[in-house]
Amino acid sequence: MFVIFFLVWVIFNGQLTLEIALFGLAVSGAIYWFICRFLDYSPAKDLILCKRFFLVLHYVFVLLVEILKANGAVFKMIYSEKYCFEPAVVHFRTTLHTNFARVLLANSITLTPGTITVSLKNDEYVVHCLDKELAKGIDSSVFVHLLERIENVK
Repeated sequence: MFVIFFLVWVIFNGQLTLEIALFGLAVSGAIYWFICRFLDYSPAKDLILCKRFFLVLHYVFVLLVEILKANGAVFKMIYSEKYCFEPAVVHFRTTLHTNFARVLLANSITLTPGTITVSLKNDEYVVHCLDKELAKGIDSSVFVHLLERIENVK
């Protein structure tokens, strides 16, 4: 967090001189001390945020790849003359503990073409799928595994 404060200081100043850098270090240090002292923050939380940052970047990359794969699958279904759709509604539960992870999973399912999250109540999901083939393995998808890893970072 200290580094972010300092980078924001430099960006707002628009230039970097020795005086600006030294004053920015002092101001950033004072703000960091304040949030550690009065807002229940700690350097340990910085470490957790750094670890989670790279896992979240990995999650975003996997999400983009899955969106592209699902686009291809849905495109083939729609433009195939012989394909007969069998829509499905899937109910499943997850072991995700935080609301953030649960909502992120619901949004990831909705962003992936061919599926839409109809309902999320506690840890129970209701998902509508364009075809039953898209519903296979939705409860143990790569999204669930990555979100569990993100939640388990200590």
